[in-house]
Amino acid sequence: MRDRLGNDARVCFCVLLLVVWTVAGQSQTASGAPHGASSSQLNRTVLTLGQLLSGAELSKPVDDTAGFAPPARATEPTESFEGTLSLTNDSSDVHFALLSDVFHLVSTGDSPWKHLPAFSFQFIQSGSYLIPVTQGLSITGSLTWNYIVGPGRVWQEKSDEGYMRASLPFALIQRNQNCVHNGEMAFLFSKHKAPRISRVYFQITQETCYPMKFDMWGMVAASYAPSPVSGADEIKKAHEAEIRQRMPRKTLGALADDFPHSGFDGAAIGRGYKHSEDVTTYGFVVNGLNYSAGCPTRYGEYAFCEDMRLPSYSIAKSVFAGVGLMRLGQIYGTSVYNEKIKDFLPRTMISGDWDRTTFSNASDMATGNYNLDAYEADEDSPAMDQFLIDEAFESKLKDAFALNQNHVPPGTKWIYQSSATFILTQAMNAYLKQHEGKDADIFNRVRDDVYVPLHLSAGALATIRTENSATGAPSGYYGLFLAKDDIAKLGSWLNWGDGVIAGAPVLETSRLKEALFRSANAADVGVPILGRDPASILGSTQQGGTPAISNTRRYAHGFWGKYVTPQEFPEFHCSFWVSLMSGYGGNVVALLPNGVTFYVFSDGREFLWTDALREASKLAPMCQ
Repeated sequence: MRDRLGNDARVCFCVLLLVVWTVAGQSQTASGAPHGASSSQLNRTVLTLGQLLSGAELSKPVDDTAGFAPPARATEPTESFEGTLSLTNDSSDVHFALLSDVFHLVSTGDSPWKHLPAFSFQFIQSGSYLIPVTQGLSITGSLTWNYIVGPGRVWQEKSDEGYMRASLPFALIQRNQNCVHNGEMAFLFSKHKAPRISRVYFQITQETCYPMKFDMWGMVAASYAPSPVSGADEIKKAHEAEIRQRMPRKTLGALADDFPHSGFDGAAIGRGYKHSEDVTTYGFVVNGLNYSAGCPTRYGEYAFCEDMRLPSYSIAKSVFAGVGLMRLGQIYGTSVYNEKIKDFLPRTMISGDWDRTTFSNASDMATGNYNLDAYEADEDSPAMDQFLIDEAFESKLKDAFALNQNHVPPGTKWIYQSSATFILTQAMNAYLKQHEGKDADIFNRVRDDVYVPLHLSAGALATIRTENSATGAPSGYYGLFLAKDDIAKLGSWLNWGDGVIAGAPVLETSRLKEALFRSANAADVGVPILGRDPASILGSTQQGGTPAISNTRRYAHGFWGKYVTPQEFPEFHCSFWVSLMSGYGGNVVALLPNGVTFYVFSDGREFLWTDALREASKLAPMCQ
């Protein structure tokens, strides 16, 4: 163990990307053999053959692990699923139990919110893996829901009388929003039996979505149309590579075992939460290992924890818009930071004083244009609500420029506005098109230059766009859907990768150092965050009750910065900066100066990370 994780980690980061993440895959069953729940499930009492074939109505959701995880000693499948799975009807066989509805969207009667949208996806099978041809955000045309479908498993159980049993993770994504409602499906199939496919049982018993929570479950009719899938071999190879290149992972409890003299207490992370049931998952990345907690649902442990989709919300401001500007800086030089917003967007759409506002000003949430200057008052205003609701590009851009009643010199006043990041994203998009042609796209540039080389999951390689369309303009301020492995890779790479991938610089270094608050002028980077957030966001008060010190937070390049001092945190004998990424509801990724990355995804509007900071300091010192 080095005195300081970050120093030596930077030297070997590129090697770790190629070697250590590969080793992770070797810990998986290379053949894709089923594994998961206990062997007692071979005497199945949940989602039995009879229930799935008859479409038996279930009065409540089943245990997630018992219903969807392959038993530890399940038999390898003798048939292979290749073709199209379609759900044909859910009008009478679906149960919906609303738990909360902050914005009163769900009517008491029948409602599109209470039904699955049309489902028709192609799948192929590789060993025991059931792989959807389309992963990432899939636009359905529904008034309420889009889909993300993830890779599942196929196996045999003796009691299924020759049928293959399959299960897969999926998520309902609120249209034009970043809310994620995670669920699973299970069914039986065989090309040689009648019927060819059973009913499909599905349930949704978990979400990362503050405004709306519900359970939904039911047996729905399905069809299976076997047919060859174009590009099947390439899809199989890509999936095998994704599994192989995952970061090595251990349970959170293994941290105390691996650092036996540290006094690390994983349970301390949740003690500060008033509503720990709202925590989806959390973990620490230490020395290239992802030590992660599980993925609890209201009905047991989620069967596909590693493939659970997590919403980015404003973490996208960091890992998409912020990283995107650093990528442009590396390609075209640092002068891009000083380009003027007004020179890249239609003059007829711009309202307010934007003559001097630069790309960098918008990235710092200091455009000079705002309506309200109380802490995040613009972000919570009706004007912002209209911006967030609108889907059409022109309407959305017009809404973004509507926060213009007051003006100050750009770069002087921090006003948090998701609309500012949308404006920046469209300006960067226009800049890229000027340099690379009309088909250039800033999200695709970040995807191809950063996300793909870092081996993010296939489900992370799409984003929410305007027009509720896969071809609209990328939103920038939210809209990514990430797995735990994606978060671990992005966080650790930003924390100690120096913006380099496979030995080549990808991000402009000086701006990355500023975003991490590790430049020589860290105290002057970005713009100070003034005012108090009553929700205790990002360390504005300590869990122990000690009042926060004023003016110890800054915002720079899409990242939050917190200055940790002995006066506020007496357990530390020095002062240091922590760089943070944060998303609506309670999502935090903390890039700690000792090389540890902490992440937590939750939806109870509690943004707690200082207990994690204290525990991480036991693994390696924050102070040299």
